[in-house]
Amino acid sequence: MSEIKNIIFDLGGVLLNVDYHKTANAFKALGAVQFDDLYSQANANHLFESLETGSISEDAFYEAIYQYCNPGTTRNQMLLAWNAILLDFRKDSLTVLDNLKDKYNLYLLSNTNSIHLTYFNHSLLEETGNVSLDHYFVKSYYSHLIQIRKPYVETYQWVLKDAKIIASETLFIDDSVNNIKGAMEAGIQTHLLLPSENIGDLSL
Repeated sequence: MSEIKNIIFDLGGVLLNVDYHKTANAFKALGAVQFDDLYSQANANHLFESLETGSISEDAFYEAIYQYCNPGTTRNQMLLAWNAILLDFRKDSLTVLDNLKDKYNLYLLSNTNSIHLTYFNHSLLEETGNVSLDHYFVKSYYSHLIQIRKPYVETYQWVLKDAKIIASETLFIDDSVNNIKGAMEAGIQTHLLLPSENIGDLSL
């Protein structure tokens, strides 16, 4: 096994606490009773994949999701429901990143979208004073900006090429089994972060 020189971190469930049930319950309260069939940690239907790869606009997303909601549901209600998934940052884990920067090249790879990016950047500023997660990383890769997403192996290969790093010298940390499998296919060393774990628990 090669020596680790680079670490790629996931965001939600690793550095940022998330709760999929909060968004699901919020949309169900708006009338989207089948929301669980549309979106979960493990799967996202075409609408959400399109949002996460930047192939549809925020306006198009709201127009599409409105079709599942009660008539008269407002855009702000849908915005609040969509952002309900995002909780607080794991400040201890962010401190770990600061301590690791001198030892490894750190990167972020997140399946996210423009709506959530705006929201969690605002939360980060309030919680830490940093305007973006770029403070912690050599580079941050957001799926809606690079227009590809996990768990597809091509996504990891693209990031490796863009960052000019070697797969065997790279560790990927994520809380999703599917995402871990994709990284392994790309030849990257991996760690599946369990719900009981924080990155500070790892021997890095």
